[in-house]
Amino acid sequence: MKNLFDLAIIGGGIVGLATAYKIQQRNPKKSIIVFEKEKELASHQTGRNSGVIHSGLYYQPNSYRAKTCVDGRKQLVDFAKKHKIAHDVCGKIVAATTYDEEKKLPSLVKRGKENGLKGLEIIDKHQTKDIEPFVEAIASIWVPETGIIDFKGITLKLAELLISVNPKSKIITSCEVFNFYKENSIKIITKKGVFNCNNIIACGGLFSDRIAKKDKLNLNLKIVGFRGDYYDLSASGKEKVKNLIYPVPNPEFPFLGVHFTRMTDGTIECGPNAVFTFKREGYGKLDFNLNDTLDALSYRGTWNLLFKHFKFGINEYSRAFSKKLFLKTLQRLIPSLKMDDIKTGRSGVRACALGKNGNLIEDFVFKENEYAIHVLNAPSPAATACLAIGDEIANKAKKNFGYN
Repeated sequence: MKNLFDLAIIGGGIVGLATAYKIQQRNPKKSIIVFEKEKELASHQTGRNSGVIHSGLYYQPNSYRAKTCVDGRKQLVDFAKKHKIAHDVCGKIVAATTYDEEKKLPSLVKRGKENGLKGLEIIDKHQTKDIEPFVEAIASIWVPETGIIDFKGITLKLAELLISVNPKSKIITSCEVFNFYKENSIKIITKKGVFNCNNIIACGGLFSDRIAKKDKLNLNLKIVGFRGDYYDLSASGKEKVKNLIYPVPNPEFPFLGVHFTRMTDGTIECGPNAVFTFKREGYGKLDFNLNDTLDALSYRGTWNLLFKHFKFGINEYSRAFSKKLFLKTLQRLIPSLKMDDIKTGRSGVRACALGKNGNLIEDFVFKENEYAIHVLNAPSPAATACLAIGDEIANKAKKNFGYN
């Protein structure tokens, strides 16, 4: 049969390529095709995230996120070393600037240790300044296993290795998947024609729920996009940050808050905020898509989330349009920052899976049938955990599809 492959993977981000790589390693004779709708791999969440190798400090013990983050981090660093991908396990501080935040540090350390982290330590304000001289904190957590990495470089290397194992495998870019259905084989209708495969794994990120609906799956969630804006530090600002500086997370707000990140190219980003976006891939402040907007705002969970976090939402939107307010938030960690120290940077969009009650679904979510596996929710630390997630999906493929 023309264009017949053993396995099709929808989505050319880091989770899709890590999955393809892991399954190809176990099944070198199977032909795998990866579809990516953009011209380049890793164009969306993978290429627009903060570039941080997460340690596993924040996640619920025994959750998918906790287990795959710790395992995935180790695999990721080993992979980067082996293939000479830019990275640096430089460590980070989580800085408490109030006494209420300081009280939360022991429970964070306890959770991190339960998740298998090594070397966690609560340090005082003087020790904090030894690591980040411009941070004003009462106390901090030193997290030595956090780092930075080139996630797009990782994705491109995974793609290269996939093809090297089996030349019959393919990666097709600029190839959006419009639909698919099961006959004798699975027919996949794409921008570049019809392809046939025996099994599908969908890693669609911001469109994972819509891809699952093409497979007629009943879902109890919806993907809603939240844009995050970043600022870059200017030459004068860069002198005030050495590596990674995070705030103590607010348990009443579903996002981590703005932080400082040294990137592998030497730039230093600060952000992101978190604002509802009117387009799933809307990176501009005024981007709008009618279908995406109606889809999100016709969902009860979106309104429940917005009402539940109304005050936070107003604050986030205010900062999105005010450099002065954004700077004020950054000054909670580094009071000496000035307006000239920051300049407008890039943005990204998080794929947030919402339940009808308005709560973010915080763990990874997979849905399966006899011929397909759908990755419905892969929030942070999915990029860090990608190789461990690939193992998890490969195990599901072994169970469901009879793979090795």
